[in-house]
Amino acid sequence: MGNLLKVVVGAANIHDTVAGCEVFRSVLEKYPSLLGVCGDAGFRGTFVDFVASLGKKCDISEKIVPKGWSVLPKRWCVERTLSWFTWFRRLSKDYEILTTSEEAMIMIAHSTTLLRRLCY
Repeated sequence: MGNLLKVVVGAANIHDTVAGCEVFRSVLEKYPSLLGVCGDAGFRGTFVDFVASLGKKCDISEKIVPKGWSVLPKRWCVERTLSWFTWFRRLSKDYEILTTSEEAMIMIAHSTTLLRRLCY
């Protein structure tokens, strides 16, 4: 469905696989019934091993290059959710100084999107 479970804005010098492990651990504390996670090719290696060590499943969507354009089902939900954030001016550029402010703005933007779904 593309709903956010957790938002973490981190430093650029920490690789996604390392930061993803901490995010996944904190998500599992809040949602212990979570069966697995999906990620793109950037999460191979350390992250996949970490998720497997917790007894969960990690699906990595490889980029398929067919003739023409095609939709990758699980990846489409993530890309669509992230593209909705471009409608919010405060998220169009890096206006925020603190990472906590950026995380809060992302949650406000996502909450607004969910409220719009309920109203229409």
